[in-house]
Amino acid sequence: MSGSLSERPRNIPVSTDMTGARWLRSSYSTGANNCVETARPSADRWAGLLAVRDSKNPAGPALLFSPESWTTFTAAVHRG
Repeated sequence: MSGSLSERPRNIPVSTDMTGARWLRSSYSTGANNCVETARPSADRWAGLLAVRDSKNPAGPALLFSPESWTTFTAAVHRG
């Protein structure tokens, strides 16, 4: 993987760059379509990162997180 994380875009258009991604929704979701979905980008450019998008806007942008950033974020959410 070349380049640093700071050189990568912070969000990417789902319709062009996330084609074929397998989006997953939390098992805690109520089905009301008011949650986020995650996917592992298949493009080498973003390998190892986690994509997150709004389930109400699947054609909108996906934010990219390093595994460490996502773990820190979810741990903070669990702590309240």
